Amino acid sequence: MFVRCFSLLVVLSWLVAPAFAQTLTLNKEKSKIDFVGKKPDGAHKGGFKEFKTEAKADMDAPEKSALKLEIDTTSLWSDDAKLTEHLKNPDFFDVRKYPKITFESTKIEVNGDETATLIGKLTMLDKTAEVKVPCKTSLSDSGIVLTAEFKLDRTKWGMSYGKGKINDEVDITANLHFNR
Repeated sequence: MFVRCFSLLVVLSWLVAPAFAQTLTLNKEKSKIDFVGKKPDGAHKGGFKEFKTEAKADMDAPEKSALKLEIDTTSLWSDDAKLTEHLKNPDFFDVRKYPKITFESTKIEVNGDETATLIGKLTMLDKTAEVKVPCKTSLSDSGIVLTAEFKLDRTKWGMSYGKGKINDEVDITANLHFNR
């Protein structure tokens, strides 16, 4: 138990930190951010192909670590070409006006052996709201993997198109692989 808790603290310390801390490099080929939007008669998968991170780790004080994520909304994709174009227009992501979504951690809460909650500010459609993102971490010889599976209420950011016909909550899955 102590070893697992210590491992989690080490992993988390790599994910968040001041300017003098260790910088982590995102493995773009292995990382992905996906979503599933649902409605009463079905669901659609999608995601973002382009995003970047700034991850810093303070090994001595994990609470001083930091994770920033910037998503290129123009890289949005879905399982239907017509839907992809609709998601890019002002009814949803309005990618011409808002070409990025950002997340910046403000706090980390360790919940267990290999789990934690990243608390931070998510900015989308020019609105910012605090979110709590439950995460699992794993450490290997090649790097660190941060996996988050959670729901976002799209209406918190003013995305209300189809309300009542499309679920407000969207399932999000993020797998971020960092090289050691």
